[in-house]
Amino acid sequence: MSQRLTDSRLANIGARTIQQAFETYHTQFEAITRQAKSRFEQEDWHGLQEDAAKRLGLYRRIVDLVETAVRDFLAERLHNKLIWAGMKAVYSGQIVDNDNWELAETFYNSITRRVFTTVGVDPQIEFVATDFETPPTPSKRSVYRTYRRAPYAAELVEHIIRDFEFAAPFADLSRDAQLVADQIKSQLLKLGALRMVERAEMVRHGFYRGMGCYLVGRLFSGPHLIPVVLALIHTPKGIVVDSVLLDEDAVSILFSFARSYFHVEVERPYDLVQFLHTIVPRKRTAELYISIGYNKHGKTELYRDLLQHLVYSDGQFEAARGQRGMVMMVFDMASYDMVFKVIKDHFNYPKDATRKDVMAKYDLVHRHDRAGRLVDAQSFEYLEFERRRFSEELLAELLEVASETVSVMNDHVVIKHAYVQRRVIPLDIYVREAADSATHSAVRDYGRAIKDLANCNIFPGDMLLKNFGVTRHGRVVFYDFDELCFLLDCNFRRLPPALSYDDELAPEPWFHVNEGDIFPEEFAHFLGLSNDLRASFTRHHGDLFTAVYWRQTQERLKAGKLIHIFPYERSRRLHALPPNLEPAG
Repeated sequence: MSQRLTDSRLANIGARTIQQAFETYHTQFEAITRQAKSRFEQEDWHGLQEDAAKRLGLYRRIVDLVETAVRDFLAERLHNKLIWAGMKAVYSGQIVDNDNWELAETFYNSITRRVFTTVGVDPQIEFVATDFETPPTPSKRSVYRTYRRAPYAAELVEHIIRDFEFAAPFADLSRDAQLVADQIKSQLLKLGALRMVERAEMVRHGFYRGMGCYLVGRLFSGPHLIPVVLALIHTPKGIVVDSVLLDEDAVSILFSFARSYFHVEVERPYDLVQFLHTIVPRKRTAELYISIGYNKHGKTELYRDLLQHLVYSDGQFEAARGQRGMVMMVFDMASYDMVFKVIKDHFNYPKDATRKDVMAKYDLVHRHDRAGRLVDAQSFEYLEFERRRFSEELLAELLEVASETVSVMNDHVVIKHAYVQRRVIPLDIYVREAADSATHSAVRDYGRAIKDLANCNIFPGDMLLKNFGVTRHGRVVFYDFDELCFLLDCNFRRLPPALSYDDELAPEPWFHVNEGDIFPEEFAHFLGLSNDLRASFTRHHGDLFTAVYWRQTQERLKAGKLIHIFPYERSRRLHALPPNLEPAG
C-alpha cells in the first residue's frame, strides 16, 4: 500500500492510527480504574488485584498492536525519517485539544522508539520536551471540591466523606469524624495556626490500592497549607476511618516509590499531579505520575528531569556506595538521588541465573504488589551520556564487566539497557553509621519489611543487609531482586538434628537438601548484625527463624486470605480495634 501513497498521506495515516490507538488505550485504562470504587465497596480484593494486573499489561498490549499496524502500512518506508517528522507534526496538531496531551506524546514516543531503537533522543521524530509550554486546553472543572468554613470541624469532615457517596455502610461515621476533627485541631495547635479550618479542598475521587481507600486533599488555616488524607478500611461492622495523615512525610510515604500504583479516576492527570505537588512538594513530577498509574509517562518525566539536572550540574557518575553485586553494576551521581543498574555480562559462581532471568524478576516486581517494600524500577534503553560524566574508574569497570551493554562512541557512553531506581542507604552501611536509636529502629523495620513481603507472597531469597536499604523516612525497602521468588514456591524445613558431633562439624549437610529447600533457623547466622542488634531483631521478629511462621503464612496465602499492608505506623491509627474489627480479609 505504501508505494501508492505520498509521504504526506502516509504521515497522516500514521498519525491518525497512533492517535486512535492512544484513545483506545486511555479509554480502557479509565474503564479499569473506574471499577476500583465498587471493588472497595464490595470488598472484592481479588477483583482489584486482577484489575491492577490487567491495567499494567494494557499499555504494552496496545503498543504491540499499533506497532504492527505501522510496520505494515509503512512497509519499505518504515525508517523514512521525513515521513515520521511529518507524522509527529500532524499528531501534535491532533492532540492539541486533548486533555491528556502529555500522555499522548509519550505514547507516540513509545512507537518511534520501538521502530528506531533511538540512541539518546531524536527531536525530529519524538517529543523530547512537550510541544506545549502550558496545558493546551483549559480545565473543564477543578480536580478538587472546595469546602468553606464549618462551625465544627467534625461536621466538615462528615460532610466531606458523605460527598464520596460510598455504597457501603460506615460503622460509625459521626464517631470517626469527631476523631479526625480532634487530630486536625491538634495539628493546628502544633503549627500555631488558627483553631479553625477556613477552607478544605479534596480531590473528587478516592485513591484505591490494596484493601484501602484514601481521600486526599489539603486544609487551609491562616497562612498554613496542611495536607490531609483520610484512610478508609473495611471492618465486619462497616467502613471506618482508620487514620488521618496531616503532614508531608506521612503523605509522602503513602505515595512512596516502593508502593503499587493507585487507581484513581481523574479527568486530567496533569491537574491532579499539580495538586499533589502542593501537598508533597519534594516528590518529582515523575513519581507522582507513576503513583497514579501513568508509569510510562512518569518514565518520560524522569528522563526529562535527568536531562535538566545534567544541564545544571557538572557531577560525574561514580560506583554507588555499598558492596559490589554479583549480577548488577550500580552507579550514581552524588548530586542526583537515583541509581543506575546495569546487568553484568557474566555472573560469578554460585549465581546461575541468566540476563533473561534477572529481567523477569524485575518485571515480576513491576507487576506485583510491592507492599511498600520493593523499590520500583524504571527500565530504560539506549541511554546516551557525555563521556566526561563518567569517572575513569567507573567507565573502565563498566567496559570490563558489562561490555555487552555499555559502549563508548566518540565522546559519548551508550547504555543499551539500565534500570533506574531511587537511591537509598544500604542497610549494612546504615547500621554502621547511624545513631544507635536509628539503627535499632531500622533493624526492627527490616523484620517488618520481610514480613510485609511474605504476606504478599514474596520471599527475598537473599536476606543479607546489603540487599536492603533505608529511605529518607527511615523505612526499610528491598532493592536486589535477582534471588527473589514467590513464597509459595519455597519449601521451608526445620534443620534435622545432628546424629553426632562429627555431623555438626562436617563442611557439608548431614541431610539431603532439595532444590527450593529453605531452613529459617540458619537466617540468624548470616544477617551480619552485632550482638545487641541481633538481640533486638530476635526479640521482635524471632518467629522469622522458625519454619512454622513461614508455613503458616503459606497456608494463609493458599487459602486466598489477603493481608492489608498499612502505609502508616500503627501509632497513627485512630482505633484500637479489637480482633473482630480488624480489616476484613
